[in-house]
Amino acid sequence: MEDNDKSPPKDYYKILEVDYDATEELIRLNYRKLALKWHPDKHKGDSAATEKFQEINEAYNVLMDPTKRFEYDFTGIYEIHKYTLREYLARFKGMILTCNGLGISQSSSPWTHQLAETTKQQTSKVRLLFLFSLHGIAN
Repeated sequence: MEDNDKSPPKDYYKILEVDYDATEELIRLNYRKLALKWHPDKHKGDSAATEKFQEINEAYNVLMDPTKRFEYDFTGIYEIHKYTLREYLARFKGMILTCNGLGISQSSSPWTHQLAETTKQQTSKVRLLFLFSLHGIAN
C-alpha cells in the first residue's frame, strides 16, 4: 500500500476484480487468474503489462494481510463520487449496518470484528458505571 503523492489512490478490490466483501479464497483465485494473464513472461518487453502485474501483486499483498486490509478498508481514500450506488453499498454495507446498530451476524471483515469488540468493552463499562450509580459507589 504505497502512498505516492503523484499517483491517484488505487482501488485494490477493482484491481483484483472482486467485491468489497470478498473472501480470502475468492481474492486468491482472482489473483492467480490475473497474475497468469498479466505475467511479464507472457508479455515480453511490454512495460504496461509489467506495471499491471505489479499493481495486481500490490493489491493482493494488501487484501490478503488482515491488518493491512483493515487499515486499507478503514482509512482508505474512498472517492465516493466514483462509485455506483451498488458499489457503494457493497463496499460500505458493514460499516453502515454496524454504525446504525443493526450489526452483522456472519461477517468475515476484520474491522467489523474489531468494532464489535470495542462496542462490547464500552457496553460493559457503561453497565458497571450504571450499577455503581445505583449503589451510590463513586468511581
